[in-house]
Parts: sequence; C-alpha cells; structure tokens
Amino acid sequence: MTTTSPPPASGPRTETVTRPAAGAAGEHARTSADAAAEHRTRGGDGRIRGLDGLRAIAVLAVIAYHLWPEAVPGGFLGVDVFFVVSGFLITTLLLRQMSRTGRLDMPDFWKRRARRLLPALVSVLLVGTVAARLVETDLLVGIGRQWLGALTFSTNWLEIAAGTSYFDATAPELFQPFWSLAIEEQFYLLWPLVLLGLVLVAAGLRLRSGARAMAFVVAAGAVASAIAMAAAYTPGDDPTNVYYGTGTHLFGLLMGAAVAIAASGHLRLLPDTAWARTLPYAALVVLVGLGATMAADDVWTYRGGIVVGSLAALALVVACAQERPAGLIRALELRPAEWVGERSYGLYLWHWPVILVVSAALGDAPGSPLWWRTPLIALPVTFVLAALSHRFVETPVRRDGFRAVSRQVLAALRGPRPVARVAAVAAAVLVVGATVSVATAPTTSSTQRAIEAALQEIADREARGADDQDRDTSKGKPTAGATQAPTAGPTGTPSKEPTTEPTGTATPPGSAVIDGADVIGFGDSVLSAAAPTLYDVFPKIAIDAKPIRKWVDVPALVGAAAEAGKLRPIVLLDFGTNGGFKFDGSIEALDETLDIIGPDRQVIIYTVVGISYWVEDANAALVERVKDRPNVHVVDWHRYISKHSGLLHADRTHPNMKGVVAYADLLREELTTLAS
Repeated sequence: MTTTSPPPASGPRTETVTRPAAGAAGEHARTSADAAAEHRTRGGDGRIRGLDGLRAIAVLAVIAYHLWPEAVPGGFLGVDVFFVVSGFLITTLLLRQMSRTGRLDMPDFWKRRARRLLPALVSVLLVGTVAARLVETDLLVGIGRQWLGALTFSTNWLEIAAGTSYFDATAPELFQPFWSLAIEEQFYLLWPLVLLGLVLVAAGLRLRSGARAMAFVVAAGAVASAIAMAAAYTPGDDPTNVYYGTGTHLFGLLMGAAVAIAASGHLRLLPDTAWARTLPYAALVVLVGLGATMAADDVWTYRGGIVVGSLAALALVVACAQERPAGLIRALELRPAEWVGERSYGLYLWHWPVILVVSAALGDAPGSPLWWRTPLIALPVTFVLAALSHRFVETPVRRDGFRAVSRQVLAALRGPRPVARVAAVAAAVLVVGATVSVATAPTTSSTQRAIEAALQEIADREARGADDQDRDTSKGKPTAGATQAPTAGPTGTPSKEPTTEPTGTATPPGSAVIDGADVIGFGDSVLSAAAPTLYDVFPKIAIDAKPIRKWVDVPALVGAAAEAGKLRPIVLLDFGTNGGFKFDGSIEALDETLDIIGPDRQVIIYTVVGISYWVEDANAALVERVKDRPNVHVVDWHRYISKHSGLLHADRTHPNMKGVVAYADLLREELTTLAS
C-alpha cells in the first residue's frame, strides 16, 4: 500500500509515499468539500486561527521574564509554549504535504526552514556583536563559541560543554536565547525522517487506526523525555544541563507533534461539552499562574512544573486546531496579538541582546529604582528591530528565496538610487565590524580579571603577614590581630541604609583615621573584588575572601580563624552572592557563624547585590535573622547600589572601580559609627 520512489536522476534524494499521510495511517483522504471547508476556516492561507496570538503570549512571557525576573519568575515557560506550537505546526505542515502531494520532500522542507530561520538570526548576530563591542566588551566573552553554536544550531550542547549557566544572572551571554533554536532545529533535522518511518510502519502493518497508534507512540516519547528531565535533575545543582539537553527538553515538541498526528486522523481531541469548552480558559489561567510563581531553582519545576505548563499550552493549541471556544479564538486573533505573534521569532532573537546592551550602557540592574529606564528604551528598540527585520529581511527571503533576493540586491546596487549603495556600505561595515569584534573579543571579563588580581593581592598580603609574624615571634612581640579582649561597640540597628555618598577617595572629610587593625573580613567574590581598595583604605585589615563561597561554608572558615586566635574585635561578613540562603542549611550556618563570633565582637554584614529573583528574599531573611543580635550591623549594600547606577561590572553583581570605592566608604562609615 505504501511505496517509495527511486531517487531522481539528479539533485537530492526525495522520499515519496504514494498515499497521503492519513491514508497511510489507515484513514481516508479528505474530500474536496473538507479541503474547501478547511480553506475557508483558515482564511485561505493554511494558517491555523489563534496560533499567532498564542505565540504572542509566549514571547511576551519570555521578555517579561528577562526584564522583571522577580515579578515573572516563571516567564521562561514561554519557550515551552513555543516548543508545543512548533511541534504541532511542523508536523501539521509535513502531514499536509504528504496528503496533498503523496510524498515528503525533506530537502525542500529543510531549505524552507533555513529561509525562515537564518536571515533574522544572522542579522541579530551582526548587529548585536557590534553594539556590544561599542558599549561593553565584557558582553563579548565567549562570543566565538556563541557564533559557532548559532550558525550550527548547537548552542545548547556547546554551552553545556563550556559549563555555562542559563540561570546565572551574573554571567549573561549575548546570544543566550539561541539554545532553544538549537533544540528546535535538531528536532527539525530528524523529525521528518522519524515521521516518515512511523507512516511507513503504520501502513505496512495495515493498522485500522494508524493515526491513533502513531500519536500514541509519539506521546510515549514525550513522556519518556519528561521522565528523563525529572530523573536527571539533582536538587541544589545548577539545572542548565537538564534544561538545555535535547533529550530532556524534547517533550513539548513531541506533545505538539502527537496532537497534530491525531488531528490528521480526524480523532476528536476535545468533545463538545461544557467542561471541554472551559478547559482552554483553565489552561490559560494555569500558564499565567505558573509564570507568576514557578521559580527556576524549584525542584517542582523540573519534576512536573514545565510538563504541566506544556500540557496547558497543548490544551490551547488543541483549542486553536478545533477553533473552540469561539471567544478565546477571537481574543487570540485580535490584531495586536497577531502582529506580535507574526514577529515573535524576531522579538525572541532581538530582545535579549538589546536588554543587555541597553542595561550595560545605563549601568542599571533589574529591581533597582532606575531599572525603569532599561525597559523604556529596550522594549521600543526591540519591537522596531523585529519589525524592520520582518519587513526587509525575513519576509523577502522566506517568500523569494536566497538566490532571488541576492539578484534583487545586485540589481538595486546597479540601479540609480543611492540608498541601496549606502545600505550596502553599511552592511559591509557591519560585517567587518562583527568579524573584527569576534576575532578580538576578550577571553575573560573585567570582573574576572579584577577578582583574579584581587585574589593575588590577598595571597601576597597573607604571605607578607606570615613573614612579619615569624619575625615578630622571633623577637618576642605580640602579633597583629591577637587582641585579647575585644571591645564591644554600641548596639547596632539591623539593615541600616548607608546615608553618606561615596567621596571618590573612600575617606570622608573630617573623619578619624581608621587603619583596620581591629577588622577581619570573610567573604566571597564580592569581597574579593573590593579587597585591593580596602587594603589601600584600611592598611591593617585582614581579609579572607574567595569566589564561589556560600553561607554553608562560613562556620568552618570563622571557626578555624577563632581556633587560631585570628578573630579581631570587628568581623566583616559578605556572603550570599552564590544563591543567598537557597542552599539547605544556609540560615543555620549564619546562626552558627554568629555564635562562633560571640556577642562581644561587632559583626558587619553586607546585603547581597544581584538581579536574581531570590535577592530580595535573601536580604529580608538576613535582616530578620539578626534583628535580636545587638552586636550585628547590616549594611544595605543592595539598596545603596539600587540608588546609584554605574557602580557595577556588566554582570550587575560585582563592584567596578567606582563601586569598590563606595564599598570602602560605607565600611568606613560603619567603623566610624562603631568607634564613636
């Protein structure tokens, strides 16, 4: 019943089946009346009503997640909505081709995918790279790998191999969203072959309900992928490898594909009952609820949350396929929603590099009082660039093809209008600029270089201190930092916001000289970055700071210092950059640390700075936990940074040169208060 034709005499091989997909699956081909009805209900262009509106919801959710991560912590689910829609549309497209022509022309399918994806992608690569070069070169770290991943649709695997994190807000990558395109394109590459195999097997077995059997097999694949995500996820670990993995994140695409196969066999997806008509509305509520509440580091997210979001998206896709309920379809077909949906691909590509470049230029971070400036600029720029790309780049290539567009460009260059030549020169400059930017991109960020230099200075200070201690011991002198009876300072007020402005010299006029001999600091990468300036301002301060430390590491550090007699009357603590109190035992570690230090020493703790959704909660938990300890003083570094732009590196977490001066100024202010 099913045959394949031999390869043509020339050109790429084309697999052909002699019966349409539904027939090969044991169903009758649609009648001409059915086809005419489909043509009318879908506007004559083959587009399924409401799907553009659904794509608009997806892309707006992702943009909101990147602009307001605290307000929309689960906005990344928009990607999974895209996966479900893409799986449904691509499978529908393939089945229609098989039904209409009796064959599956895979080279033509892949060529059309290239026309659809590459023009906008290359445009974003060129413009984004040059813009980052002009504004903040830190954004170009790893840019060569990102270009390779984008052009080969292997971003997800290259980033997994490089050990990067999708959820680490301190290390943003310029073209981070391309990971999902990689998964989709890998699916596009293999899925036509798998689908053809399913059709041939169903026809060969002469199944009476081939579409049902095929849909069941594909749905089973989706279940297997979801189980793989749940099994591969380890609570407490960075979930990027699970989130980026093709096999562990394939279920949304397969869900959409399974529904498309079922629809091709005229299977009733939803009955025409009252509860079925309310299901799509309930699904929309579920999506909104998950977007507003589901966090990237919740165990539930990877063990059911994303799957539930995908199922909700699937219910909405089914509603669009069956064009019920009518009210929902009309809402999804509103012109603004359709306009956004038609340009959703460009919006998805453009929004993240635009946000990074604009926020780097302004020096603002999400959650800060000045953050409104970044969305105010980034959103219009994103929509304008997406509209221009759709009008002048994507549509011509998708409609006419690469060769035809190339001929049109050459003809325009030979024509009398200078606009074409000006545009050609601008494009050439863009290509050269992007190429040079990639070739000369830094291998490490300014943050990393500053921290590495600071760590070296800390090590040098420790070595010199050990030498001095040896000399003093040999002469019978007491060593620095061995104060026997630390003096308790005044009762502190937790979460005091610094009131003075940085002077630029870290020495407020008229203040007493404080050399730091009574201070020892323990911290992570933020204190590491500030160490050189602290040494300049407080020559006798002792600092023990290294990156990646967490609160759970602190009791051992402070305990060892206490046993060695190195604790001083004032102890500075700066931890939480890596997860705040998200790790099990973190709050208990804070309590244990303060107990080791004891009530007779003064403790200064800086709040956490960052753009992750948990930062505010971590700082609030810190203030609450120490409110009954009068010797603990919280310096609200986060709030200070939020009111003063330009004090952080591009990672929006670590202080730059101006920032470390402010950091030292605030410490001097606190020490002056304690000494008064």
